[in-house]
Amino acid sequence: MSARAPWTLVAGREIQVKLTDKNFLIGTGLTILLLLAAMIVPTFFSGSGANYEVAVTDAQGTALVEELETTLQEESAESSATPVTVADRAAAETAVLEGDVDAALVAGEDSWELLSDGPDTGGLGSALAEQVRTDALADNAASAGTTVEALTAGTELTTVDVAEEEGGMPPIVAYAMGFAFAMFFYFAAIMFGMQIANSVVEEKQSRIIEILAAKIPTRQLLLGKVLGNTVLAFGQLALIAAVSLIGLTFLDLDVALPGLAGAIGWYLPFFLLGFLALACVWAAAGSLASRTEDLQQTTMPLTMFLVILFIAGLNLEGAARQIFSFIPVASTLVMPMRILEGDTELWEPILALVLVVGFCALTIAFGARLYERALLHTSGSLSWRKAMTLAKD
Repeated sequence: MSARAPWTLVAGREIQVKLTDKNFLIGTGLTILLLLAAMIVPTFFSGSGANYEVAVTDAQGTALVEELETTLQEESAESSATPVTVADRAAAETAVLEGDVDAALVAGEDSWELLSDGPDTGGLGSALAEQVRTDALADNAASAGTTVEALTAGTELTTVDVAEEEGGMPPIVAYAMGFAFAMFFYFAAIMFGMQIANSVVEEKQSRIIEILAAKIPTRQLLLGKVLGNTVLAFGQLALIAAVSLIGLTFLDLDVALPGLAGAIGWYLPFFLLGFLALACVWAAAGSLASRTEDLQQTTMPLTMFLVILFIAGLNLEGAARQIFSFIPVASTLVMPMRILEGDTELWEPILALVLVVGFCALTIAFGARLYERALLHTSGSLSWRKAMTLAKD
């Protein structure tokens, strides 16, 4: 035996087995690819600017459309507004109806008219209306011997995003990131939890556990399995978080980075403690089974527990949601969402962490007790209640 602590050997083996598992590596790779696709693909649909062709009948109309193009390109370099000169109003109407142009701009008796095929002109109507207004204001100001700035002084309304000033983020982004946090913990808890349970039952089924238990104390075995899988889960989380943050810096969503960084700082300890609170119980669930086929029965209570927490965490509102965010394990799902939304005081996540630490101590003691009593039982699966009555091996 190595001079190292036995649990380090067990943890190292758990990590090595998982890192050489093609399914695990492919799953992690696909998760990262899907995450990058979710951030990058929308840019292909939103990145192209608007392109308009507008029929005009005179030089003034041509100048207005050209000025509109300059205005549009200040917002998006790919936008364009192209004037198409026609003979008269009748020709402009024909061009619109035949679909040769998007609309036509013609001078009326006292105002400009926009000719379109149907009532919906999209963004072109509002853009041209603003351009005509700006051009008319400039002409009127020049006639009155003043400036456009003087005429429009005090008429502008500026929108101030208070949430952004306070380091928050748009509500839709906060909800999406909170949902992603909750979803990741849910899947990590089930995937790595089942890995722990499956590792335990495979050793029982092959009778290797009898050799291991003779050489390594039972609690050292449990500690190695739990910590090995915790390192894997936490490492996968860190990798996905790093890819997300790097990806956001290349997108317009980088406005959410300040608030997101703080939320991730809180999410990491919640994730770690929440996972540890369940890991020993997953190991105990594996020890209750004698064959791989029995795992579904022995792990069902844990799976249902996580499903209920996940559904409740996403659907509760108001005071019920606030109370739920302090319940251990559920706090890993809900409290980070509240932090993202800016709905918490500093003491709230601190109190939730203290509560989950206490709960973690209880579940570790409970899981270790079950694990020690059921580990060498190989004659059929055990119920949770019956396992507690067995003598310690």
